Amino acid sequence: MAAAIVLLALLLVGQWWSSHVQIRKMREEIARRLQVGESTNTETKVIAKAVQDDVKEMQGKITVLENKQVETQSQQVSLAQLYQDLSKNRDDWALAEIEQVLSTANQQLQLSGNIQGALIALQNADRTLSRSEKPQFIVIRRALAKDMERLRAFPVVDMTGAALKLDSVVSQIHSLPLLSSEKPSVYVPPKDEEAVQPAEAEGPASASSEKGRAARWLSEVSTIWRSWTHDMWNEMKTLVRVRNVDTPDALMLSPNQASYLREHIELRLLSARLGLLSRNDASFRSDMRAAQSLIGKYFDPASKQTQAVLATLKQVEASNLSAEIPTLMESLTAVQNYRAKP
Repeated sequence: MAAAIVLLALLLVGQWWSSHVQIRKMREEIARRLQVGESTNTETKVIAKAVQDDVKEMQGKITVLENKQVETQSQQVSLAQLYQDLSKNRDDWALAEIEQVLSTANQQLQLSGNIQGALIALQNADRTLSRSEKPQFIVIRRALAKDMERLRAFPVVDMTGAALKLDSVVSQIHSLPLLSSEKPSVYVPPKDEEAVQPAEAEGPASASSEKGRAARWLSEVSTIWRSWTHDMWNEMKTLVRVRNVDTPDALMLSPNQASYLREHIELRLLSARLGLLSRNDASFRSDMRAAQSLIGKYFDPASKQTQAVLATLKQVEASNLSAEIPTLMESLTAVQNYRAKP
């Protein structure tokens, strides 16, 4: 019995010791694990704090980026508006310049009939609009094309050539021969062939005969008589000369009157030149007819210089100035309507 109790006691002691050892190991393991957990928790806190700091930093950067994005978007809107304003202003400047050029070309076209200048202005305006390649300019370019077609179809008058011809005639007025100052031509007697011909009857056999000498003497006397009478008749013809003149008062011009006449014709021709350049058909033709009438009345019509001057004036007078010059109003109206749009 006692042995059993002792054995039981030993078993109990052994069991307690084993339990005690296990409990101690368990405590140590728990303590170790708690220590590891605390260190892990500490590291986790550190990592969490670092992550929080990183998150805060990222949030700050995101906020800065959002602000920059908003600023960039506002700048883009401002730049787009500025570009649109600049583009509109550039178009306005270009259209204002085109309008000014077309207005000047239209004035010159109406005043002096400068067809080539107006065509160049229209072509330059069309070239300027073609660089922008905007469909809004199609209406303006269509109007420019119509005006160019009308100008090309208009009959071109060589104003410069006609003006130069008038200048040439003006420079010759003071050298044209007047009817009142015409001088008679100097007669040049023709060569008398009979005077140089030898006597036909002269021969070696009759050279010493009386008959031969008489024949030669008669031939010489006849030759001298014919020559003398011929010269006398030519001299008589130069003393009196008969001419048919339609205007007898043209022969009575004094030197002062002749000078005034030439100056008056010059003024008429200069006035005709001004009417030509200004396309004033009535004034041009009136001055041309008056100048031709005066030249034909008071100047020698048989002179080649007078004939050439009259032919030149008739050629200039044939210039057609009565055709109505087209205007550039269609192009100007198209440009003004486009600029008037809001």
